[in-house]
Parts: sequence; structure tokens; C-alpha cells
Amino acid sequence: MEAKSIARYVRVTPRKADRVLRLIRGMQVDRAQDVLDFTPRPIARQVGKVLKSAVANATRKEEKLDKDELYVKEAVAGAGPIMKRFIARGHGRATQFWKRTSHITIIVTTDK
Repeated sequence: MEAKSIARYVRVTPRKADRVLRLIRGMQVDRAQDVLDFTPRPIARQVGKVLKSAVANATRKEEKLDKDELYVKEAVAGAGPIMKRFIARGHGRATQFWKRTSHITIIVTTDK
């Protein structure tokens, strides 16, 4: 049995989000939540919310499901839309920079 949760348009680069997601792939859900609670990166809090939502989706699908049986099957951060902005430079010029976003997907399952 699988359950999925997605957070879209999260204001962090996919590369930074993937650094945190790599920590929890393949872990048991309770252990993954503990790891996220003690990870100092700011995105860890958002990833924790997505994981909690995936667990809630799984228990909603199957009422008798125990949280101890769930594992993180897949945790990925895909690229979202890029906001293009400008910053002032010398001599009246402007330089473009990108504010990247990401879509965070977590799938939990009972199979290891």
C-alpha cells in the first residue's frame, strides 16, 4: 500500500532540498521524522510537513494501518518555475538572477 504527498512551489532550490531528502530515503517513517527534527537546514521543517501529510494520507486509505510499518519509498525534489528578478549594478546596469522553486514529493509504503 502506497500513499503520496506533494508540496508545490516551495521557495528553495531543488539541489538544497535534495540534500535533506537524501537523509530520509528508505528509512522508517518514525526514524525519518526524528532525523528531520534535528536537521539544522531550514527546508527540513517543510519536508517534515510533507512527510507527515503522506503518513496521514496512508492512514486515511487504510484505517488499521500502523505508523511503525511505513517506510519512505521515494523522496524527490523536482524543479518548479523560476522567478527571474533584476538587481542594480554600477553605471546604470542591471543583472538578472533567478529565484528557484521546487516541488517536493514523498511516497510512503508498507513494503521495504
